[in-house]
Amino acid sequence: MTTAIQVYGGGNAMPISPYTPQASEVAQDRIDARALVAMFRRRLGIFLLVFLSILIIGLVLTFRQTPSYTAVAQVSLNVKQSALTPAGVGERPDLDRAEPSANFVDTQVEIIRSEAFARRVASALALPSDPRFTTVQEPHGIRTWITSWFTAPPKLARPTAAEAEAAAITYVQDGVTATRLNSTYALHISFSDTDPAMAARIVNEFARQYTEGSLAKKQVENRDSTAMIARRAEDLRARWQAADAAEQRYRIQHNLTSTQGLSLTEQEISTYNQAVAAARAALAEDQARLSTARAQLRSGSRGDDVGEALGSSVVSGLRANQSALSAQVAELTTRYGARHPDVLRANSQLAAIDKQISNEIARVISNLAAKTRVSEGRLASLSGTLSGAQAELAGNNAATVELNNLAQNNKTARSTYESYLTRYQEQLARLGTEQADASVLKLAAIPDTPTSPNILLNLILTTVLGFGFGLVAAFLTEMAFTGLTTGDDIEQRLGVRYLGAVPLLASVTKSAKSPPSAIAAEPRSAFAESIRSLRASITFAAHAPAKVIAITSALAQEGKTTTSICLARSMGLAGEKVVLVDCDLRRHGVSRFLRTEADRPGLMQVLRGEATLEAALVEDTATGMMVLPIAADDDFDGDLMIGDKMDGLLDALRDRFDVIVLDTAPVLPIADARLMLGKADVAVFVARWRKTPDHAIRSALRLLPLDRIHLAGIALTKVDIRKQARFGYGDSTYYYHDYKGYYA
Repeated sequence: MTTAIQVYGGGNAMPISPYTPQASEVAQDRIDARALVAMFRRRLGIFLLVFLSILIIGLVLTFRQTPSYTAVAQVSLNVKQSALTPAGVGERPDLDRAEPSANFVDTQVEIIRSEAFARRVASALALPSDPRFTTVQEPHGIRTWITSWFTAPPKLARPTAAEAEAAAITYVQDGVTATRLNSTYALHISFSDTDPAMAARIVNEFARQYTEGSLAKKQVENRDSTAMIARRAEDLRARWQAADAAEQRYRIQHNLTSTQGLSLTEQEISTYNQAVAAARAALAEDQARLSTARAQLRSGSRGDDVGEALGSSVVSGLRANQSALSAQVAELTTRYGARHPDVLRANSQLAAIDKQISNEIARVISNLAAKTRVSEGRLASLSGTLSGAQAELAGNNAATVELNNLAQNNKTARSTYESYLTRYQEQLARLGTEQADASVLKLAAIPDTPTSPNILLNLILTTVLGFGFGLVAAFLTEMAFTGLTTGDDIEQRLGVRYLGAVPLLASVTKSAKSPPSAIAAEPRSAFAESIRSLRASITFAAHAPAKVIAITSALAQEGKTTTSICLARSMGLAGEKVVLVDCDLRRHGVSRFLRTEADRPGLMQVLRGEATLEAALVEDTATGMMVLPIAADDDFDGDLMIGDKMDGLLDALRDRFDVIVLDTAPVLPIADARLMLGKADVAVFVARWRKTPDHAIRSALRLLPLDRIHLAGIALTKVDIRKQARFGYGDSTYYYHDYKGYYA
């Protein structure tokens, strides 16, 4: 079962020769490694060209580079620092600190690579005055070397001091590299330069600046900060003294002096308050005693029970005498009677004593009254004085507000001064005890071997680049290639049956004969077998027995005429009655090959009726085929070729011959060729191996009359069998080396 395959490319879809590839051939989802290898082998030349070009360029650039040397020094961060001052003196919270974090170490790396650090190193080595930065330097480098081929070098001016310094700093910063060694606190500092001694000198200066330079900087900073703090403390001391003097003057001016934190008026009021309270208590006591005594007298008492009288020694003595006389009067009265002189005398004495007691009690009461009056006077005096002091205190309240402000300023100035004084003492204790934040593990030695260019690394890189670009160039060349190489190319890219390959004669034999001659001379050769294979493919491609076979091509010089002659000769050798008709009115390829006589009639004379067919036919004695040539002096008359007379001639030839081979003109340049194909039973396109573009064949197929042409397929000509193995396995010629032993 066959199916017409269509070629699309403008106009209507055109059904052409039947061919249905297997599903596995139509669409393959997997990557075909052999096809990739074949593609690589096809483009081995361009691959090697690109690969070797990049390799040579890389090696040339490598050996033109100035050798660069890299010196490496190592420093270590001091994780722990012990305090050198006694505890409590100049204490620093950053001593005995915890281990630094990874961010801290990374920061140190960035410090080393910073512009400020590069400036310190350049200044320490006096690089701005180095001749390489102060003199005019010719540009160098790969880019300069390349551009110097096309442009004249610019005129250079002598750099200024600022430009020399900037160049030195840039040179130092660009050449240094600092890295952390794994997760340790060791830092690798490296510097690259064309001068190994300079590289070692600079990298060692980096290490020294990071260790000793940092320590010296720290010492200078400590001395500067100590001097600054001392000056500041002196200023603050003067400010404190001025504030204290202002406060004292204000106190004196407003009588606000004090010895215990209070003003004198406040102290005086406090004392008066205490005295008034005591006076009030004393007055109350005196008044109570006086009132009690008077109350006792009013109640009929003789004063014996008055408290003050009870405490009087005079009254006590008089009462003792009274008691003794009373006892004596009682005894005398009992013994002698009331009227006895002794009794009377005793009673008189007793009455005198009673009077004395009464007088003494009266005196005591009078004393109580006097004391009460004194207490009242004292209380009144103290109360008056207290009122005056309170009035004075009220007048001083406004002055106290300002005094508080002065006192606060004094306190603040004193506190600030004391804090600076403490800081100054700490700074004094710290001087001379500074410790470096890092130490040198290893200084760099002068390198003796260059690190750049790395010939081995550059060779590997250029090899990889060359290989990669070579592959890219090979793939791009293959993608841009439009020629036809294998049968798969014809069937997959054009959708047309592949009829076979006609090899380049030199690729299958060492014979010096021409291809048509080799058909007869070497009938068992691989070349002759390829023509027989083509004849078989044409037979299988035809729907019915094909007697008229037209051989054509899209362009000229594709082997169309040679294929026609070889195909006809092969049929003649097989015993078939075959005639080869030269239908190329412009090139006369078949006629030139047979070298017919100039005066012999040809195809055009037969069509015009000027000669008979028998007179025009020429026999090929080597194969027995007949040839209908074109006379060398025939005028061009394309209408005869496509008219009814040509149809009549073909009918006549059908009656006399088994096969009629028509060698037509190319389809694209000659319009008559397309009409000639319609007169044949089957048409065969030939395309030159790896020369004919596939778009040329597509263009030719679009021009064919769809309803009048049966296209058998396309055959490849001039196939180099020796190279075909490199170009893919989509063709039987890929296996030529496996079966070439069958050919003679």
